[in-house]
Amino acid sequence: MLSLAGKVALVTGASRGIGQAIAERLGCDGASVAITYAGSREKAEAVVETIKKNGTQAIAIQSDISKIEETRNLFQQVINTFGQLDIVVNNVGVSVYKLTADITEFDFDLVFNTNAKGTFFALQEAAKHINDGGRIISLSSGATKQSIPTGGLYAASKAAIEQFSFALSKELGHRGITVNLVSPGVTNTDGLIMPADALEELVQSTPLGRLGQPADIADVVAFLSSDNARWVNGQTIQVNGGIL
Repeated sequence: MLSLAGKVALVTGASRGIGQAIAERLGCDGASVAITYAGSREKAEAVVETIKKNGTQAIAIQSDISKIEETRNLFQQVINTFGQLDIVVNNVGVSVYKLTADITEFDFDLVFNTNAKGTFFALQEAAKHINDGGRIISLSSGATKQSIPTGGLYAASKAAIEQFSFALSKELGHRGITVNLVSPGVTNTDGLIMPADALEELVQSTPLGRLGQPADIADVVAFLSSDNARWVNGQTIQVNGGIL
C-alpha cells in the first residue's frame, strides 16, 4: 500500500531541484500533487508528467508567493481541483549573499517578501484549508544554525519561517495537524554556485563525505508527510550529513 494514497499535496517551487524531488517522491508514494512554478512552465509540466506516469494526478500552477492574493488563489485552485488538501510543503525561496554593508533595500525586500512574508501567508492559508490530520512542512536552512559572512539576510528570513512554524504547530495540534521543518545542508542542485576549492573543503568537512542530493531531502519530507511521523510536531530536522 502506498503511504500517501488518497492524499493531496501542494509543493511550492517544485519545477526543479529540491522541490521537484519532493513533488515526485510524494507522487510516487501515492499522493495527488499540485506544484507551483515562477517562470518555466515547460519544466513544471515535465514534473507533472513524471508524477502522472506513477499513476497519480498532478497539476502545475504559476504563482508568486510574495503576492498574498496569488497565494490565496493558489490554495483555492488546489481545493477546487482536488476537493481536499492534506499536505503542504513550503519549498519556494530566494537567496542573496552579500556583506551586510552592501545589502540594498531591494535585496532585503526580495528575500523577506518571498521567504518570510510569502511563507507566512502560505502557512496561514494552509491552516485554513488543510484537512484535520494534515501535514505542513516548510524548508528552512542550515544557515540558521551556522553563521557565515554574507549569509545574514538569508539566514534571518529562514529563521522567521522557523518561528512561524513553531507557533503554528501549537495552534493546530488539537486538529491532529503536524507542523515541522526540514533544514537542508548544502545540496547539489543547479542553483548551487560555489568555487571548486570551497566546495571540496565543504565535502571534506562533512562526516559522510559528500554533498546532499535532492532525494536526501525529499525522503525526509516524505516521512514527515506520512502517518509514520504522526508524533513528530514542532521540530526542525537537520538533513546535512552531520556537518553541524
